[in-house]
Amino acid sequence: MPGDVINFFVHRSAARRYAAARPYFHPLVIARIVSVTGVLRFGRALDVACGTGQSAQALGEIAEVIEAIDISPEMIGQAKPNRRIHYQVAPAESLPFEDASFDLATVGSAFHWFDQASFLREARRVLKPGAWLIVYASSFSGEMVENGGFQNRTSDAYPKRFPAPPRHSLGLSEELAAPHDFKLCGTEKFMHNETMSTEQFTGYLLTQTNVIGAVEKGATPLAEAAAWIAEGVKLFSGGGRRTMKFGGMIWFLERKEVKV
Repeated sequence: MPGDVINFFVHRSAARRYAAARPYFHPLVIARIVSVTGVLRFGRALDVACGTGQSAQALGEIAEVIEAIDISPEMIGQAKPNRRIHYQVAPAESLPFEDASFDLATVGSAFHWFDQASFLREARRVLKPGAWLIVYASSFSGEMVENGGFQNRTSDAYPKRFPAPPRHSLGLSEELAAPHDFKLCGTEKFMHNETMSTEQFTGYLLTQTNVIGAVEKGATPLAEAAAWIAEGVKLFSGGGRRTMKFGGMIWFLERKEVKV
């Protein structure tokens, strides 16, 4: 991981919050993988930056065997055991696998934390020619369906209170992919609404790097951050369950068959 980008997910408390509060949207991505690639079942799949295992669990719908890695042992420690998923601690830029050993690799909501060129070199190495690399991300759009005024708080007050830490570009371009023998076959946007209580949505925001960075650096106590977030959510939700809009993007890349 480059020196200007910090891993905010190595802290045990952050990993517990992540496991409890992140929406499980991954089946939406799995359905699109099948549709775009035309492959109903992959033999061996790799899930890079698996976090607490949601993304790896979803891969079980379309892959026989799943290798799941993450740089944080604390995050992997929160993953539910599964006989078809093998979890291990490893960085995305140095994959502990043999050449041409996977039919599919996925990266969910993590590519922007990688040394991207180094990861793509490794992904090329471990994927078979003709295999697929799927990079995707999802995040809160800032909108509450029932109250449009909430967006003003999330676009103004929240980033001022919890500034975003440095990160790399979110997605992939042909210019970035081509030198590593990947063809960008397409991109897709997707949306998903999540009905959440104040407590659930507060828990979600406590998993964002903006907040984790402030908490783990000691700038803001966790309880103080939670109270500030909850107060704002209650102001617009009346303390009840409300519908939050999430959106994401998927990048579909195919590992080229390079003729020597």
